Amino acid sequence: MAGPLTLLLVRHGQSEWNAAGLMQGQTPHVPLTALGRAQAATAARELAAARPGALISSDLLRALQTAEPCARSTGLPITTTPMLREQGYGVLEGRPSRELWNVVDWTDPEWAADGGESLAQLHRRVSVYLDQLAADPPADVVALVTHGDTIRAAQAVAGGLGPEAMPAVTPPNGSVTRLQLLS
Repeated sequence: MAGPLTLLLVRHGQSEWNAAGLMQGQTPHVPLTALGRAQAATAARELAAARPGALISSDLLRALQTAEPCARSTGLPITTTPMLREQGYGVLEGRPSRELWNVVDWTDPEWAADGGESLAQLHRRVSVYLDQLAADPPADVVALVTHGDTIRAAQAVAGGLGPEAMPAVTPPNGSVTRLQLLS
């Protein structure tokens, strides 16, 4: 790669489970709400202006439903990968998020729910994927439609930080976060 790889990380639009306050993780079938579809359309317009050369999405429904207007606005085909999925929360998925504040150890990057994935595992998965992408980029500017925790992990990886230093703030639904990976 001759120069930096620019990533445009799109967080999926609001899903039905976001609206209901349920832990989603890697639950595959959760669709967008009407607001989520509007957020996806706004992100699509922002992407079109940024002119990415490739569009890659998580294979979870809420990300795919966000990627579809992005594909229409950019004229790009959607490539999917499970590497861009949200952090898996195992047995906690589908439960009200407010009930989990005292269950999840948010301070320990190695903690994982039964059948789930720790922040450290998420960070490693995202790091591996971004290394592969940087080694053989499909374009100089790549749009990635993904999830909040996955974006936070990508931000840490791009900054050379470990899972314990992931940003605390999750980007809003339908937002576009710009990152550069240096070769």
